[in-house]
Amino acid sequence: MGRSAAFFDLDKTVIATSSALAFGRPFYRDGLITKRDVVKTAFAQFMFKRSGADDQAMVRTRDYMAELVKGWRVDQVRQIVNETLHELIDPYIYAEAATLIEEHQAAGRDIVLVSASGEEMVQPIGAQLGVGDVIATRMKVAEGRYTGEIDFYAAGSAKVDAVRKLAAERGYDLAECYAYSDSVSDVPLLAAVGHPSAVNPDKALRREAVERHWPVLEFRHPIPLGRRLRNRPAVPVAAALGLSVGVAIGIAWYGRRKRARAVASAP
Repeated sequence: MGRSAAFFDLDKTVIATSSALAFGRPFYRDGLITKRDVVKTAFAQFMFKRSGADDQAMVRTRDYMAELVKGWRVDQVRQIVNETLHELIDPYIYAEAATLIEEHQAAGRDIVLVSASGEEMVQPIGAQLGVGDVIATRMKVAEGRYTGEIDFYAAGSAKVDAVRKLAAERGYDLAECYAYSDSVSDVPLLAAVGHPSAVNPDKALRREAVERHWPVLEFRHPIPLGRRLRNRPAVPVAAALGLSVGVAIGIAWYGRRKRARAVASAP
């Protein structure tokens, strides 16, 4: 058996928000975007939560974000992300996803975050989770500023190409690898591994998962990572697993523990 890895999409799979859109407020505060941009970002966030991201939506988002960041200083963006990560991302990490990542690590698998968001955002989020490997969008940079062009957009078939390239470099047996995503745009990624799972899937991905008999996982408990580390053991992987797999008991177990802690702490 060759080496294996677990590939995790980020938004709505590991975190209960959009990593690219979550930083709108600090970008506005520091003068990188206007009020009009804030409104457009908020609307995009609303539509993202409501309907997920299909290929066309992701292309529009890519083009909009590339034009938006043109001229921004890379060091300023990294500073904003690092300063606000705890406030804007940490509370939205799914406890089920964090536990699943730990289980894969304990089994000796490498963990790779695979996201269409910029690597300036994905890498610090990965560091929060103890994950050093990321495949993310890379913007072109000249003289320390974004040019408005994209070197690599980590979405659709390009995302799968990057996964296969990494697998070849490291000797991963993709038949033994795992992948997790919420979006139908990641069907090629899920189909590329031997153990795919749809997480909080949009309608189109849910249909695909049912047709292909892929497990469907429902993550419902975003918990600040710091609190999770203090209160281990945390939520087990709560999963409603496809047609051929039984429903996991993790959510009920978590609810009992939460109620028991509440009773124990009551005066």
